Amino acid sequence: MAVALLTQHDLNVLGQGFRQSYRVHDTDGFKDLLAQLDGIEAVKLPPPKVPDRS
Repeated sequence: MAVALLTQHDLNVLGQGFRQSYRVHDTDGFKDLLAQLDGIEAVKLPPPKVPDRS
């Protein structure tokens, strides 16, 4: 089981392998959580290493 906030586009990308989702109509209970998530700074990852072919 997982809990996630997904858009319709997300569900379309997941396709038929994603069997169940439950639509939440009243999102007022998530406002504080969403505000905190919006405040998280993005993590910058280093570029992937390319193998040396010499």
